[in-house]
Amino acid sequence: MTTNSNNNQPQAVTFIEAFVYWLKLGFISFGGPAGQISMMHQELVEKRRWISEHRFLHALNYTMVLPGPEAQQLATYIGWLMHGVWGGITAGILFVLPSLLILSGLTWVYLVYGDLSSVQGVLYGIKPAVTAIVVFAAYRIGSRALNNNILRAMALLALITISLGIPFPYIVLAAGILGFVGSRISPDHFRAGSHHNASNKNFGPALIDDNTPIPSHALFKWSRFFIFAAIGIFIGVAVMGALVVNYGWDGTLTQMGIFFTQAALVTFGGAYAVLPYVYQGGVDEYAWLTGPQMIDGLALGETTPGPLIMIVAFVGFVGGWAKEIFGPELLPLAGLAGAGVATLFTFLPSFLFIFLGGPAIEATRHDIKFTAPLTGITAAVVGVILNLALFFAYHVLWPHGFDATFEWFAALLGAAAFIALFKYNIGIVKVIIACALIGLTYSLII
Repeated sequence: MTTNSNNNQPQAVTFIEAFVYWLKLGFISFGGPAGQISMMHQELVEKRRWISEHRFLHALNYTMVLPGPEAQQLATYIGWLMHGVWGGITAGILFVLPSLLILSGLTWVYLVYGDLSSVQGVLYGIKPAVTAIVVFAAYRIGSRALNNNILRAMALLALITISLGIPFPYIVLAAGILGFVGSRISPDHFRAGSHHNASNKNFGPALIDDNTPIPSHALFKWSRFFIFAAIGIFIGVAVMGALVVNYGWDGTLTQMGIFFTQAALVTFGGAYAVLPYVYQGGVDEYAWLTGPQMIDGLALGETTPGPLIMIVAFVGFVGGWAKEIFGPELLPLAGLAGAGVATLFTFLPSFLFIFLGGPAIEATRHDIKFTAPLTGITAAVVGVILNLALFFAYHVLWPHGFDATFEWFAALLGAAAFIALFKYNIGIVKVIIACALIGLTYSLII
């Protein structure tokens, strides 16, 4: 990539300028975490030079070891570093809000008009593409993370255990323990560096450069740490308390708040890794939606901007609608309430991770290394994602069970989608749009 020869210091960025950028990013952040991070790097490091390459990667390395959506957390971190807490809140919310609004609208259309042949045709084409995307995600993570037979064996073990119905948090915990123990027995097998190595590219001086002093709002203070922790916990407890008072402990919205808080704390490895956990809870345990609806939700999530974990909004919307929490006359309002609760409790921990841990990370200014337990967790995540791919493939290729007809056209479409992603590096959105059009055409012909 051509380096930027501009040696002029960038102009100071106002809060309004940053607001406009984060709002724009919320509407164009397609392509999953890798695409979103690449988009931010190109815009913030290379073009605008708001932050240097080293500082950008330093923040990214921190978010990669956190549970939760790393791209959204990275936007929150940079917004916080530039304009304090309100900058972080603005960046984090605007990264998610457009996706929440768009996905809620699409979910309403799906629930009201999902039986139309044209909608079914579009979904028929999208589902094989989603299966190919999940397989491709497993390949990308596995090719990077599974660099020895011990880690490959842990991935296989995770695949087997999740298939047997073992809850995802237990698999994460066991993988972390195995990684910790394994690092003591054979450290070379569990030694992993950062996912993103520092670069020697020079794009010119940045507003927040390598040697720029830490701003006062980013200095670590125990008093500030406890205040932020208290505020974050208060928000979660207050909303949860209101749900309990109005709907009871067993109410749908209350259970959503509890469940999605748990989900937010076990999302190591990104959205694809937590999807089996969301499936176990949303489909098997609470019956907020069906298995085929879960696949449809992922298909819709892949076609909207924002982090893929926003599928929780789809699950919440369908769950609120299906349970008729406000009665049969207010189904759209019930869906919006479910989507809102799911989104709030999924992302609230992400803001806390940044505001509580960010000052300590800035103070160290050392490259963040993945620990042995996280190496083990990453290996297990690959197995979990493979299980998700198998689950999707079964429902796409044998939608009515193994005794029914095999969907050969869906198999061909999924294979073509995988080749487009793997060999030709075609973007996810383009693949999905192409498969949607092919599916629609096929449904009109047959």
